[in-house]
Amino acid sequence: MSEDALFPLTLIQPDTHDAGPRVIAPGAVHVPGWLSLEQQRWIVQRFGEWTHGPVPLRAATLPGGHRMSVRTLCLGWHWQPYRYTREATDVNGRPVLEFPEWMVRLGRKAVADAYLPGPEGNEALPELAGNYTPDAALVNFYDRGATMGMHQDKDERSNAPVVSLSIGETCLFRFGNTQTRTKPYTDVELRSGDLFVFGGASRFSYHGIPKVLPGTCPEGCGLSHGRINITMRVTGLS
Repeated sequence: MSEDALFPLTLIQPDTHDAGPRVIAPGAVHVPGWLSLEQQRWIVQRFGEWTHGPVPLRAATLPGGHRMSVRTLCLGWHWQPYRYTREATDVNGRPVLEFPEWMVRLGRKAVADAYLPGPEGNEALPELAGNYTPDAALVNFYDRGATMGMHQDKDERSNAPVVSLSIGETCLFRFGNTQTRTKPYTDVELRSGDLFVFGGASRFSYHGIPKVLPGTCPEGCGLSHGRINITMRVTGLS
């Protein structure tokens, strides 16, 4: 049986903390406990395989020479500040791993579950799920002291939603507005297994990770420390 057929989509079930979608802003939805522990462990195993792929886990260097504290690997398209390429020309020039089909299915289910009809702020968004086809993922690893400054995800040529999955240590996720890196913003605690989707009016909102809480990995998630964050995107590139 192929890897694409093995991902246990049917095992998705809510955790106990604040179960159910929470609309943070129009188009921005937090779904606590969306991934089961079994799914988390399975993804962590895939992460271990990806780190031995053609392009290693690396800390990107921003224009001006600032090196990010988060280490990243990419699937489908390689992100380097601030563009996508098929080859990792800023690392070793090798093509990145293909975007897996199971992740397309997972991303589509994530958007469908986040944009269920009903919660205030979701009325115009459920139709986005059926056609959602991500073709790139940034897989970030937050080790001790790693953070992410406030930024927009705007290197894509598509305004399709971004799907974010968290595994491992709990983080403080700061979700802001579309105009400025400063207030107003909302701080959300993202725990292992949580889903966060932002699209529609919130697609280009500033967001960041000011803090990761050491020692908060749940037993059985597949990680002893650190945090894995997968963000799926539709690049709009051919």
